[in-house]
Amino acid sequence: MKPKILAIIAVLMLICCEKKTKVNSRDWQMISENVQMKDSENFLELKSGKFTYKIKHSELPFKRVMMLNASLIGYVSELHEEQKIIGVSSPEYIFSSKIHDLINTGKIQNIGNEQKYDVEKIIALKPDAVFTNYIASFENTYDLIRKNGIRIIFLDEYLEQDPLEKSKYLLVFGKLLGAADLAAEKYAEIEKNYKSLKKLALTSKEKPVVLANEMYGNQWFLPGGRTNLAHFIADANGSYINSDNTDSKAVPMSFEEVFSKSRDAEYWVNVGNHQSKKELLQINPNYANMNVYNHGGIYGVSAKEKGSSNDFFESGVVRADLVLKDYIKIFHPELLKRDQLTYMSALK
Repeated sequence: MKPKILAIIAVLMLICCEKKTKVNSRDWQMISENVQMKDSENFLELKSGKFTYKIKHSELPFKRVMMLNASLIGYVSELHEEQKIIGVSSPEYIFSSKIHDLINTGKIQNIGNEQKYDVEKIIALKPDAVFTNYIASFENTYDLIRKNGIRIIFLDEYLEQDPLEKSKYLLVFGKLLGAADLAAEKYAEIEKNYKSLKKLALTSKEKPVVLANEMYGNQWFLPGGRTNLAHFIADANGSYINSDNTDSKAVPMSFEEVFSKSRDAEYWVNVGNHQSKKELLQINPNYANMNVYNHGGIYGVSAKEKGSSNDFFESGVVRADLVLKDYIKIFHPELLKRDQLTYMSALK
């Protein structure tokens, strides 16, 4: 009898544990596999990669923040909270004219660049938080900033391969900057637009073959079949030449390998910020032997570019719907006759 009782107790405990786990998991708001948030009585808990933050509600919203990546600035700009930024790095890579106006009037300080941050200035300005991508080689710099009582929050949006999950980081910034309602509204609009555009793309009977990226040195870094770009091409009803690959990162290939895979390609996208086809030949004269070079449509991401900055890598990180619309406009122009490209332009 005793073994049976113990078995029943064990089963009941397992059921209770499973229920408890499910309840706890529902407490977390899933942004992606990498990022989650949870409100408790006194704290906002944020998980981002291997880092966990416990921020007192009394410390929110942040009123003075620093941004070390232009891509993260896109989220703040989308929420119209630029006035809360007091420092940025590498301003030459920032596209936002509003951010540059604030820099020019001294309201935002230049705190260095990705090679060397001005740690003394960061400490002196006493921000509520510093937002950045995590770079392991900068750990000593991060540690010094932390030791001076400044919170660093790592958000690696570039790791997200699902376009909408990358856009969903808006909810994190909304929560931290006191714009949660606007963030939810903005994300809902982006998500709705994206899904509607994806559905529209599927109405086309054509599914053109698509090549992406370009040569760097002796290698062609072709995005894997599970990358952000592969998702965009699929959602725009295109047939990506590397779609059968299972990598979520770029795969280095030789020119010959890509040449063979792209024989039937009708479009070549994300060829950088080049303005003309002749510029491509300066990188690799062998491009001239490719069918897509001679007879296909070639598109770069230079439509919104100023100096060293490019809005494709700033607002484009947030506005997955506008990026998808560009790809659909390229692959199926008949579906969006009245629309213009936002981030991309054809190479002449």
